[in-house]
Amino acid sequence: MRILEGTMRADGQRFAIVVSRYNDFITRPLTDGALAALAEAGVAGDDITMVYVPGSFELPVAAQRLAETGRFAAVICLGCLIRGGTPHFEYIASAVSQALASASTATGVPVAFGVLTTNTVEEAIERAAPGSSNKGREAAVTAVQMSSLMRALEAAVERLA
Repeated sequence: MRILEGTMRADGQRFAIVVSRYNDFITRPLTDGALAALAEAGVAGDDITMVYVPGSFELPVAAQRLAETGRFAAVICLGCLIRGGTPHFEYIASAVSQALASASTATGVPVAFGVLTTNTVEEAIERAAPGSSNKGREAAVTAVQMSSLMRALEAAVERLA
């Protein structure tokens, strides 16, 4: 039996981080968490490309364009949507999550979902706090694991050919 899984090493791999500027009091600590996780995985600062977009709705188009270049092992998307009194939250959250998933499957490049969808500001602050439960950190860990898994899958497919 063969078992393929990702690792927490990404030395020499390039990553893109796409960050929403909207709710930046949350996306800044998410970014800090992602950068820390990438550093722990051996990713050099020069191998990280930061891209800022106005809001979470703009994350998918930037993520897909970056993934299409073939230059990145994974793309990490960070944003924050906080529920308000109108249905706007549901429309944006649904559109962003579906479009990011589509970008990943269309390009074959892992696109990590680090977009908070919370009911309150307090929930967002809790999920962006420093430490192992920071959702930016979690998204970067996912990106590293998926990028190494994709390399293992490619090698396995080549061996079978």
